Amino acid sequence: MTSPSQTHPSRLPAPLLAVIRWFDSWAGRDEPKPAPRRVDWVRVIPFTLLHLACGLVFLVGWSWAAVGVALALYVVRMFAITGFYHRYFSHRSFKTSRFMQFVFAVMGASAVQRGPLWWAAHHRHHHANSDGEDDLHSPIRNGFWWAHVGWITDRRNFHTRVERVKDLTRYPELCFLDRFDLVVPVLLFASLFALGWALNAWNPELGTSGLQMTVWGLISTVVLGHATFTINSLSHLFGSRPFETTDTSRNNPWLAILTLGEGWHNNHHYYQASARNGFLWWEYDITYYGLVALRTLGLVWDLNPVPVKIVERRWQHVRR
Repeated sequence: MTSPSQTHPSRLPAPLLAVIRWFDSWAGRDEPKPAPRRVDWVRVIPFTLLHLACGLVFLVGWSWAAVGVALALYVVRMFAITGFYHRYFSHRSFKTSRFMQFVFAVMGASAVQRGPLWWAAHHRHHHANSDGEDDLHSPIRNGFWWAHVGWITDRRNFHTRVERVKDLTRYPELCFLDRFDLVVPVLLFASLFALGWALNAWNPELGTSGLQMTVWGLISTVVLGHATFTINSLSHLFGSRPFETTDTSRNNPWLAILTLGEGWHNNHHYYQASARNGFLWWEYDITYYGLVALRTLGLVWDLNPVPVKIVERRWQHVRR
């Protein structure tokens, strides 16, 4: 598996290249950089169809089985995004084995938020430029909708910023997941269809089907995506700022529920190296609790703590 920097320049027409990128996200990465804020309309067709497909729920209806699977997928994949795509791949805030690294990279890829290298590279870029001119999704600079979802459609942000994730490109399995980022989601939805079909055949009293289970998997994916995006948008607009930072990051307890702990965003921007975003005992951080459970099982280790002096500073703000 070649690294992203070793792919060859493309000579294909732009529309055809955009279609090829649905299946090979490294295609044409050596082409000239596009003009600022240029939407790749062909490339975003799958993203648009993902949202539109949720409307099929009015055709397939619902069942407790399908809704339960959708909720479980939301929680498991949110943990994979927040715990591994974010705290592990982006910030290296704990350690794990190469095998578990790959397992959770696959789980994160199933969330349809691109590959682990792309996610981590763009997040590192965000921290280096938070709310500055080069921030990819600052609501202060570009407005709520651009920060929430518009930036994803921008051709400038399509390719993996390899220079920011050189520590990850040495793993060919991660490069594969990043390059062919459609593989895992397709396998997931195929599995959901098979599960729904099997339940319909063996336990028809559950009232589900292959198509219903797939549609609710799509709904789970879209809700998961927008919940993740709120940290880029809402967490820079609404909430408290116990720490003075160079950006507008804020703590929002409601978003911390929705994202399993990511809502303590001002805490995180003040001290990014910690495996824990909720610095105080009552700042619930479900992702951190999950990481502690994995540490107990010996699957992860060396979780970076919050320095005592930072915890004390956080308490001082509470007492004011």
